[in-house]
Amino acid sequence: MGNATVIIAVFLLLFFAIPSAIASGDGAKRRLIEAEGSPDDLVWVVQLSDLHFSVHHPRRAQDFINFVGPALSFIKPSLVLLTGDLTDGKSKDLLTMKQDEEEWIEYQKVMQNVVDRSGLGQRAFYDIRGNHDNFGVPATGGSLDFFSRYSINAHQQRSGKVNSITIQTSKRKLLFVGIDSTMDSGLRGPTNLFGHPTDELLAEIDAELLQWDSRSAQPVTKVSFGHFTLSFSAASKTGKTLKDIFIDRSLAAYICGHLHIKFGKNLKRHHHSSSRAQRSKQLLQLNGHRLASKNASSTSCRETDASSDGFWEWEMGDWRKSRAMRVLAIDRGHISFVDVNFTLGAKKTIILPTYPLDSRFSSPPNYKCDPSTYGHIRALVFSASPIISVEAKVYDTSSGNLIVVLDTPMKLLAGSGGDLYVVPWHVQAFEDPSPERYVLQIEATDFKGRTTTTELRPFSVTGIPSRFKWSWAEFFVLGCQWDSLYYPILWGIYSFVLSALLIPRALLFFSKRHYTYINFRTNKSFINGLLWISTELYSIPAVSFCMIGYLLYLALCPWLYGQALSQEGKRAFMTYRGWVVSRFSFLEKMDFLGSPDVMVVVLPHLIFVVLPALVTIVVLAAESSVHRDYLLSISSRKKDGSDSRNKKCASQNTSGNKSSEPKRRWIRRLFLVGSLAIFWKHFKNCEVLVKAYEMNPVIHFPLYSLAVPLLLVYSVWRTGRSMNTTST
Repeated sequence: MGNATVIIAVFLLLFFAIPSAIASGDGAKRRLIEAEGSPDDLVWVVQLSDLHFSVHHPRRAQDFINFVGPALSFIKPSLVLLTGDLTDGKSKDLLTMKQDEEEWIEYQKVMQNVVDRSGLGQRAFYDIRGNHDNFGVPATGGSLDFFSRYSINAHQQRSGKVNSITIQTSKRKLLFVGIDSTMDSGLRGPTNLFGHPTDELLAEIDAELLQWDSRSAQPVTKVSFGHFTLSFSAASKTGKTLKDIFIDRSLAAYICGHLHIKFGKNLKRHHHSSSRAQRSKQLLQLNGHRLASKNASSTSCRETDASSDGFWEWEMGDWRKSRAMRVLAIDRGHISFVDVNFTLGAKKTIILPTYPLDSRFSSPPNYKCDPSTYGHIRALVFSASPIISVEAKVYDTSSGNLIVVLDTPMKLLAGSGGDLYVVPWHVQAFEDPSPERYVLQIEATDFKGRTTTTELRPFSVTGIPSRFKWSWAEFFVLGCQWDSLYYPILWGIYSFVLSALLIPRALLFFSKRHYTYINFRTNKSFINGLLWISTELYSIPAVSFCMIGYLLYLALCPWLYGQALSQEGKRAFMTYRGWVVSRFSFLEKMDFLGSPDVMVVVLPHLIFVVLPALVTIVVLAAESSVHRDYLLSISSRKKDGSDSRNKKCASQNTSGNKSSEPKRRWIRRLFLVGSLAIFWKHFKNCEVLVKAYEMNPVIHFPLYSLAVPLLLVYSVWRTGRSMNTTST
């Protein structure tokens, strides 16, 4: 009997305790929490991101203490998720980006203060690295890796890059998987912008998301949290992406930071389920809304997960300037959230409607699948003061005005701990093919008479999604898959410039005609104009060859030689493919760091310096030709005047032409001003690189810094000299 007891105990230990508490990978830990004190099958968590605590901006940390600690004390979330960029890691002029231990000491003190004031305990807090927390960190665990010394995860001995927490309710499991996809060797900014999940990390994430699929009879709602948006997450060496893993493992939502509210408030995106081949080729997503399900309004319901059509990505904004905090709830498997703004001060009451769901930014269920489950309006009301009344209002917007169709008081649900308010409603009455016709608003009043009202949220009881539009800035940062777009854009620019320089030259080589401005005026066509302009460009000695040579240099050779990792580390070479820390060699295979992060240096240089410089040189050459012909026409008129009448006419013509000459010169003057703008832009780019990577422009990147300005100066001088020679 004793041996049997021991065997059973060992079996239970292996089956339950170890999978729940031991790392599934190198340092990754699993944790199982029983949901206590919260309503049945309802859990909520808090997310904060992009704190950017800085020695130069102490107000960020002070506001965090003043606002977040008290708010957490009455919200009482199951988890607090801090999704990266905990410290700023920037100098006062924002140009030098590396770790500052003083900022990490401040972060540690602030978080301990918040933990104490919230009353939650440190185990409820999970923090992960952002790119700012990794600036100039050569290796994880090294002397400059302050995250491993001062973070909450470090104190809780969560040393892995993946950590999972399972919250067990009476009816389901809620799985949260935290991801640190920062570089293993953290480059200094600005070329540290992307998440870099490796194949090993993706396999570890996959294992965490799968952990309950074969071991639990209950449904599992899966949420992942990380720092980087998927638009700024690179593919692994084998081409796999986080999106592939999330869709394959039926993720419900991915919550992140990184972009900040300055790009827009609609930084939400639904990733549609499709074949892996289609996903891998997707470079752009034109809108962020969820596609309507074929069975959205069907009366026959199947037991399917809301994530079967894809998953949501919700970027939350930043604490840095926007003082944003998110409360996210999972009510009966359906996720809703509210973003709270502390820019105007502390919040005494926070309201989060959990049903009906916002038809814009969530995946609402079809009430017909289970009418009894969705027969109540539900809302979480968190308050620092006792609440005396909560009202639910539904408006009909079909007429273009807000018409109240439901105004009813809500009651506190018994056993909810004072947070969940409900009211029954006739859900069938609000069935409509338009997901925007009806909007919900919750209003709460505390015992001091303070009233808090939610925003108007459109809803659809049949699960039809509402459309929302991105601004251009939102599309640019969230709808573009930048790791996939980098090389097409780069080689597109190269193809355009080299074609513009080489194809006309080839045509001129095989053509026996001589193309001039006079020929173009006689026979205006695109080919004649192109070949005339090309002729003038090639007439400036060596400019076209120098531009071609410069482009080839940028494609084949290092751009920079700078301090990419840390102040004490050795210098590295930067190419368009990334940084090379080891010796640069054309003959040996090299490992590149920071691809496609280097695009923030490469593309602006090509688009805002090289291309404008080429256009300026071409225009100056063409304008010089036009002006030269103008001067020659005046000279020929003077020579042809033989009698007094002709002399008089020539004099009048000359006078008229002189009066029009200043008008002809405005093109040259305009592009000379444009040249100054190019100089200024290039100077600012060089200034950033000098301070970011501790370089001397003449020693460490002479061709990058000097080639374009010298070509422009030479072209301006040559085009001006040719005109002076002609006039003489």
